[in-house]
Amino acid sequence: MAKHTTEILPQTQDILTQMGEQIRLARLRRDLPVEMVANRAGISRTTLWAVEKGSPTVAMGTYAAVLHALGGMDRDLLLIAQDDKLGRTLQDLNLTVRKRAPRQ
Repeated sequence: MAKHTTEILPQTQDILTQMGEQIRLARLRRDLPVEMVANRAGISRTTLWAVEKGSPTVAMGTYAAVLHALGGMDRDLLLIAQDDKLGRTLQDLNLTVRKRAPRQ
C-alpha cells in the first residue's frame, strides 16, 4: 500500500517548523533527554525528532503526548480557536432578526 503524503501550504509548514522548534527548546530548558521525553510520550526517539522538526506527517495526538510529557503543556491546545473572531462575525451576519407584529 502506498504511503499517504500530506501536502500543506508553505505558511502552515512554517508554523509547524516554529512549533517544533519551540517544543525542542522547551525540552532543552527542562534539561530533559530525548529518550526520557519519548518514553513519557510513548513514542520513539525518531518520532520525537520528527515532532521537533515540525513534520506534518506526525499525528496531532503525538504532538499532544509530547507536550504532556513536557509537564502538562498540552493544556495550551485548548487555546486553539478559542477566540474565533472571523467565525463569530460570520455567524452574526447570518442571524435573522425577528420583527414583532405591531400592537393593536
